[in-house]
Amino acid sequence: MTTRGRTTKVFTEKIEAGKSHRVPDEVIVEEPISIRLDGELVGTTMRTPGNDFDLAVGFCFTEGLLQEAKVKSIRYCGQSNASEAEFNDVTVDTDGLGIKPVARLGPASSSCGICGVEAIENLLEFLKPLDIEPFDIETLTSVAEDIQKEQDLFSATGAVHAAMAFDRSGRSVVIREDIGRHNAVDKIVGHLCLEESLPANEMGLWVSGRASFEMVQKAWAAGFACLVAVSGPSGLAVDTAKAAGMQLGGFARGNRINLYY
Repeated sequence: MTTRGRTTKVFTEKIEAGKSHRVPDEVIVEEPISIRLDGELVGTTMRTPGNDFDLAVGFCFTEGLLQEAKVKSIRYCGQSNASEAEFNDVTVDTDGLGIKPVARLGPASSSCGICGVEAIENLLEFLKPLDIEPFDIETLTSVAEDIQKEQDLFSATGAVHAAMAFDRSGRSVVIREDIGRHNAVDKIVGHLCLEESLPANEMGLWVSGRASFEMVQKAWAAGFACLVAVSGPSGLAVDTAKAAGMQLGGFARGNRINLYY
């Protein structure tokens, strides 16, 4: 079974109405990636291969490691060549101008291990509250239509999350899919960073799944005016959005949305 692409073929036994038959099926690929800043390991995560450079840059940006440093180059690395390493090791180079990293030894996750008040206080040390005009409600309730049309991997596998940056007219700017919600967002942020389109003050961020603290933190770091999620937010996400001055929406499905203040 090859895993170089974003999907792979397997056999599955489909059972329906008491009848079964064995057929080929398409499933999403999940592989680890090591992310380095100036050659030093800063994190590992399980991701869907594709847009790896965007993911690496976005991760470094939303973790606060780039600050004012410019990305000079991005490359696959590791002890062997990229092909032998299966393109699962990426380094972002800033000529040493990035923040000296502290490696995440385990996979990246939303479990930060600190209390809510401390988490928000830590963010306020390097992120300033946003002073941005909120989006029109009609725009926020319309954006889901665009992303549903462009979720190719979800249509093929039913096993990935998606994120979309959209402008004030509700038009899609960039869409990314990944097995991890946080990866999809980092791929969006990395793309915008490399396009020199950050801070994204005139854009909103749509995410599948819930609005967690981590999603709000990443949206805040990138300067998005709002975060819109298909499912509900956590209490800490609501508190963090308040601290950020960010518009936060949940249960955005069809023509409905819940706004949290």
